[in-house]
Amino acid sequence: MNTALSWIKAYVPELECTDQEYCDAMTLSGTKVEGYERLDKNLEKIVVGQIEKIERHPDADKLIVCQVNIGAETIQIVTGAPNVKEGDKVPVVLDGGKVAGGHDGGPLPEEGIAIKAGKLRGVPSNGMMCSIEELGTTREMYPEAPEYGIYIFGEDAEVGSDAVEALGLRDTVFEYEITSNRVDCYSVLGIAREAAATFRKPFLAPEVEIQENGEKVEDYISVEVQDADLCPRYTARVCTNIKIAPSPKWMQRRLAASGIRPINNLVDITNYVMEEYGQPMHAYDLDQIAGHKIIVRRAKDGDEFQTLDGQVRKLDSEVLMICDAEKEIGIAGIMGGENSKITDDVKTVLFEAATFNGTNIRKSAKRIGLRTDASGKFEKGLAPRNAEAAINRACQLIQELGCGEVVGGIADVCQPVKEPVKIEFDAKKVNRLLGTEISEEEMLGIFQMIELKYDEETQMLEIPSFRQDLLGAADIAEEVARFYGYDKIPVSLPNGEATTGKLSFKLRIEQKARVIAEYCGFSQGMCYSFESPKVFDKLLIPEGDALRKAITIANPLGEDFSIMRTVSLNGMLNSLSTNYNRRNKEVRLYELGNIYIADELPLTKLPEERVQFTLGMYGEGDFYSMKGVVEEFFDCIGMRKKAVYDPASGKPFLHPGRQADIIYEGKKVGYLGEVHPEVCDNYDIGTKAYVAVLDMPEIIPFATFDRKYEGIAKYPAVSRDISMVVPKDILAGQIEAVIAQRGGKILEGYQLFDIYEGAQIKKGFKSMAYSITFRAKDRTLEESDITAVMKKILNGLEGLGIELRQ
Repeated sequence: MNTALSWIKAYVPELECTDQEYCDAMTLSGTKVEGYERLDKNLEKIVVGQIEKIERHPDADKLIVCQVNIGAETIQIVTGAPNVKEGDKVPVVLDGGKVAGGHDGGPLPEEGIAIKAGKLRGVPSNGMMCSIEELGTTREMYPEAPEYGIYIFGEDAEVGSDAVEALGLRDTVFEYEITSNRVDCYSVLGIAREAAATFRKPFLAPEVEIQENGEKVEDYISVEVQDADLCPRYTARVCTNIKIAPSPKWMQRRLAASGIRPINNLVDITNYVMEEYGQPMHAYDLDQIAGHKIIVRRAKDGDEFQTLDGQVRKLDSEVLMICDAEKEIGIAGIMGGENSKITDDVKTVLFEAATFNGTNIRKSAKRIGLRTDASGKFEKGLAPRNAEAAINRACQLIQELGCGEVVGGIADVCQPVKEPVKIEFDAKKVNRLLGTEISEEEMLGIFQMIELKYDEETQMLEIPSFRQDLLGAADIAEEVARFYGYDKIPVSLPNGEATTGKLSFKLRIEQKARVIAEYCGFSQGMCYSFESPKVFDKLLIPEGDALRKAITIANPLGEDFSIMRTVSLNGMLNSLSTNYNRRNKEVRLYELGNIYIADELPLTKLPEERVQFTLGMYGEGDFYSMKGVVEEFFDCIGMRKKAVYDPASGKPFLHPGRQADIIYEGKKVGYLGEVHPEVCDNYDIGTKAYVAVLDMPEIIPFATFDRKYEGIAKYPAVSRDISMVVPKDILAGQIEAVIAQRGGKILEGYQLFDIYEGAQIKKGFKSMAYSITFRAKDRTLEESDITAVMKKILNGLEGLGIELRQ
C-alpha cells in the first residue's frame, strides 16, 4: 500500500511533521512504514518561466536562443527543444540547481544532475528548460507532457513560482506493510484515520452529498444475485450524459503519486475511489448491457471469457461472474469484460460496488491466472457497508467534475448486514493486562479518535463496521497500547504464581535421556506412531498377544498407516535396516516416542500414551554395551540402587538366550537384548543388532535430582579379592545381591574382574572373581572388622552353592 503525504493531509489538514517523524510515529502506532521516497528528490532551484522571445542560434541549426522571464529577471537559455514557442510557460532550472535525470527516461542518478551557467556553441546559457523525465517522472503519470521536448504549463501557472510545487512534486510517497486483518488500512482514508489518531489531530472525512436529477434508477437497471453466498452485497448506480475528458490535475497528481496512471475522468474516478475507500469499483457502458439487467451467478464449467486485457480466460463453476440478460460481462472482483468496456462514445454509465467472498476471489484469481489491484483488496474481506459509501462518493465526483448527471436512487441487493460488534470496556482490566496506569478518560479519548462509540450506561464499546479486526477485550487493550505508546509502557514482570519458566520434572528426565544417549554415541531418530498390522508378524508376536490389541485409525492414509503402535521397535528396526542397507558400518540410534495402549476395544475413552526410551544399535558393541548405557542413564537420574536383569523375559522378537527384563526395586521398567536373528532377516539387517526399551512412566517415580554431599574419605580403604567356583545357573546379580546385603555399613564397593570357563573348572561350573572394598567413615578398619564381614559374605555365598576356589 502506497500513499502520498499530500493525500493524507487532505483528511488530516493539521498534520505537520517531517517525513522521518511520520515514518517513526506511524510504525510505533502499528501501521508499519517500510520506507518513503520524496518525489522532489534532487530537484533544486526550479521555477516557472515564460518564454518572451525566441531567436535562432547563429552557429547551430538545431539550437534556439530563448529569453525567459523567471519573475525577478529575464535570463537567456539555449535549448534544442522542438516544441517551445513564445508565450509558453515552462519549468526552468537556474544556475546552481539540480534535475533528477536525463531526457531519455533512463535510470535516475543517485545524486541528480547539477546545472551550471555556460556557453553552447559560443552563446551564453544561464539555465535549462526541463522535460518531464528530467523532473524525475514520466509521461505515463503526466499524460499531457509531450513525447519529445519541454513540459508546458497551463495558463494558470504563475511566472517565478516554484515549478516543482506547480507539478505536485513537493510530496512524499510512503510504502506501508499492512497486515491482512487491517482491511481498513488498504485505503487512504484508513491510513489517514490512523495518522490522525497517532498525531492527535482531527480527522476530516469527505462529506458526500449528491444532487440527483430526479430520475429513478429502477427505470434504468435491475439487479439479481443468484449466489448470495459469494456476493453478500451488490450496489449499482447510474449516471447519464457522460462527458469523457481529462480528470483535474489534483486527481491526476494523487493517482500518479500512488503509482496509478491517469487515463480520463471516468476511469480515474473509479481508481480514485478504490484508493480512497479501499473499495474496488467498476464502470459499465449501460448501453452494452443486454436487457438492462445485472445477474450475479457462477460461471459454467468450460466457459471462456475475454477480459479487458484482451486475454481469453477459462472458467469453471467456482468462478463468480457478472452477467447481463444474455452474456457474461465481467469476472466478479477481478476484471471486467472486453464486451462492456467504456469507450469515448459512452453516454450512460453503470457503476458497480459490491462485496464478494474474499476466499472465493483469491481462489478464482489463482485459478484463472489473473490477480489485479481489485482482487487483492477483495480477497482480504471487505465490509459490506463500505460498498454504498464508495459508490456514493464516485457519483459525487462525477457530478463535481462535470462528468455527468446522477440518476436518483441506488439498486442494492444485500443480505442482512451484521449488527455492529459490541465489546465490554473495563479500564482497570485493560491496565492489568498492559501493566499500565492509564486513566479511563485517556482511554476513552483514544477510542473517540478511532471512532469507537462508548455507551456509559452499558459500559460497552460499539465497533465501526470498517474495524473488522476488533472482536474482544484484548483487541481493545491493544488499541490503547499502540496509541498510548508502546515506548511509554513500563517494564514489569508478569503477574502469576510462577514468574520464571523451567522444564517439568518429566521433561527434565527425558532431557537427561537424550544427553546420556548422545554422550554414548547415539543419534536421535523420530518414527511414525502410525503403523501397519503386518508389524506384529515381522516381530514374531504370537496371535492373541496383548501387543496385538492396537487401535485402528478411522481414516487411515493406507493399510501401512492404519493402526497406532503398541511397541516401539518397528520404527527403530526400520531405521537400523535403512542404515545397514546403505552400508553404514556402525549405527547407534535412539528415540523418545509414544506407544498407545487401549483399555478395551473398541475405544470408550482415550488410550494411554506411554513414552518409550528406545535404543538400537549394530556394529561395535554387544549386550553388555547396551546394558552399560542403561545403567549410565539410571545413575544420571539418581537411580543409585542396583537394577536386576531377569533373563526369563520371554520377548519373541529378542534372542532367547540374550535378553533380559530390567527390574528396579521389584518393578519392571524395561527390557534389553539382542534382536532375534529371524527378526533381523525380516528387516533385512545382516548383522547382530541390539535394542533396549525403557518405559519412562515406570522410571520417573524412581528418579530424583536430589544429591547428598559426602566429604572426602579421611580413612584408608581395605580391599579383599575372592575367587569362586560358581554353578552356571547362578547370575552375577545374585552374587552381588549377597555381597551388598551382608557387607554392612563398611562396604564401599565391589567389582567383577574375572570370569572363566575351561578345563581347569569342573563341568557345570564357572570361575568368577570379585574385588571387594571396605572403608569406615569414622576410623581405620582393623583386620577383625574385615574378617567378620567377609565371613558373613562367604556364608551367604555358600547358600547359593558357591565354593571358594583353591
